[in-house]
Amino acid sequence: MSVVEILLTLALVAPGLPPLAAAQQTPPPDAGERRRVELDEVARVASVMVDGDLCRRIMTPRALERMRTPDPRDQWSAGDNFDVHHEPYIRTKKTLMRLARLVSYPCDVNLWMPFQDRPDRIQILIRNAHELSQFWPWGALDQPMIPEMKQVLENGARVTVRRKPGMISVLAPVRDSLGDIVGLVEVVAEVPGAKRQPVHAD
Repeated sequence: MSVVEILLTLALVAPGLPPLAAAQQTPPPDAGERRRVELDEVARVASVMVDGDLCRRIMTPRALERMRTPDPRDQWSAGDNFDVHHEPYIRTKKTLMRLARLVSYPCDVNLWMPFQDRPDRIQILIRNAHELSQFWPWGALDQPMIPEMKQVLENGARVTVRRKPGMISVLAPVRDSLGDIVGLVEVVAEVPGAKRQPVHAD
């Protein structure tokens, strides 16, 4: 009896066995890898859609001054006096919210902006609906720049980061009308099946 005849006989005797073609297929990637691929695609689109010229106009000089010169009598004065130019802020936030809806699960697209005179510091200028981020310590107005962010700002390549258990972030550059990299987005979601991370915690 040939191999083909044997397989046909097995298929008739045990119809629950998987077909030969299905048995030879490469198994699909795991859920975490599929999510990484989807987030990377959102990040790629974000690099095209987010307007760096608008992003640079969001923060007001008054808010920046309060951050640079904290009031020794009031440790919360910088946060209490933080304000933005409404038009570029709202337009950018709407774009980020639309980008997050490109996937069917909770996802945030956050805007991070560096400081021109302080290359070692960065701020999360816009957070979004689910308050997801691997990098932002709750309440911080600015913070040290992590190496992966510096890499994106220097070479413009998207970078996937998995620092916090159960979360995936893809970092992607934001460019102005001259093509210069002026900031970055963090496209972030939780790994399928992961335990929910606390939002207001480091």
